Amino acid sequence: MLNPHIFRAYDVRGLVGTDITPDVFLQVGAAYGTLVRRKGGRRVAVGQDNRLSSTELKAAFVNGVRVAGVDVVDIGQVPTPMLYFATAHWKLDGGANITGSHNPVEYNGVKMVHAGALPLTEDEIQHLRKLAESGDFERGEGGLDRLSPRDDYFDTVSRLVRPARRLRVVVDAGNGVAGLYAPALLRRIGCDVVELHCESDGRFPNHLPDPEDEKNVVDLQAKVVEARADLGVAYDGDADRVGVIDERGERHEADLLLILLARDLLARHPGEKIVFDVKSSQSLVADIEQHGGVPVMWKTGHSHLKRKMREDRILLGGEVSGHMFFAENYYGVDDGILASCKIIEVVARAAEPASRLFAAVPHLRATPELKAPCPDGEKFRVVEELTRELKQRYETIDIDGARVLFPGGGWGLVRASNTNPYLTLRFEARTDAEIAAMKRVIYDALRRYPFVTLPD
Repeated sequence: MLNPHIFRAYDVRGLVGTDITPDVFLQVGAAYGTLVRRKGGRRVAVGQDNRLSSTELKAAFVNGVRVAGVDVVDIGQVPTPMLYFATAHWKLDGGANITGSHNPVEYNGVKMVHAGALPLTEDEIQHLRKLAESGDFERGEGGLDRLSPRDDYFDTVSRLVRPARRLRVVVDAGNGVAGLYAPALLRRIGCDVVELHCESDGRFPNHLPDPEDEKNVVDLQAKVVEARADLGVAYDGDADRVGVIDERGERHEADLLLILLARDLLARHPGEKIVFDVKSSQSLVADIEQHGGVPVMWKTGHSHLKRKMREDRILLGGEVSGHMFFAENYYGVDDGILASCKIIEVVARAAEPASRLFAAVPHLRATPELKAPCPDGEKFRVVEELTRELKQRYETIDIDGARVLFPGGGWGLVRASNTNPYLTLRFEARTDAEIAAMKRVIYDALRRYPFVTLPD
């Protein structure tokens, strides 16, 4: 029996040993191979992160793909962005990376794409579930090759990014798979690199590789100041997200990173669209407009933004979670390592330090992403009911949950997480008092649901 909740909005993910086992991944691999075969494909790349469970799970997944008659190129331990790169660059028919991403060590999963690294849709992931449950698989004997995309990836990024001066950069991989690649690549583009927690260790002994959580970058903040570095960068477990620390040891939210990247892009491509998720700051919207670009607000989720970029031919995108998406001379995918190289290039070109670049961006008061635990089976219903109610009282953007626009220019967001059993909330306004008032409105509405645990 397969737990249906492991088939999520844009990947398959769950607890290892209960929901996620080699037998489950054999079935998921066969279902994915069947999907590829029925679309006319015959060859895919498969990689893995460095979690202790990933090697066994990858072996089972690969066996499933091959049993469905699809050839596999095993690319070893790689960041997810390198799997995307290999799929698109080598013109394969698809790709999959076994990874638990930023989740705690007891979780694992798989991210899957079509040719060109186009993500699977939510409907396609549910179709995989039905194939796996029914055993409706293609049959064959797929081959197996082993090939590393490292050199091709390094060559490509080195052509895209050319910092104007040498920066000292502290790299914190959180003992994730980025440590195998990011320090070497940053040295290749001309950085003086100080490594922190870059030893590969799938137990993540120092901190969880999730730079969105402030407590996970405390070591990096201290090391940047101690090393008198120009910048600090941190990656999540599979390196498709990035966090940045300036030379003063200050952490900056990813939507502000996108402002700097958007200014850089718009200097070369005036009038272009920039896409971002509904959790992003109003400062981002205003800054894109002020620099001659077109802001496009869209659904949270890396697969949603990648599809929007392709549909609307958008060259740059980003999420508050730290996903940054690049389609200018690239493949329209999220890549934390490439994002860090691009930020390094922006900082290296400036005559002032990173802290002043960020200080020049208009800052509003904003909460971090707040999480309100809510059962998976209830979270979408709660948000749907809440959105209906709030739209009767306030102007509300409902492309993904409810982004409620309050009088005075502030906003509050409540949406269902696509990956975990909780609601996501965020608030932004000019003052803490305005944020507190908006919180009261949203929290009071949520109190009707006794199974929702409100954040502190």
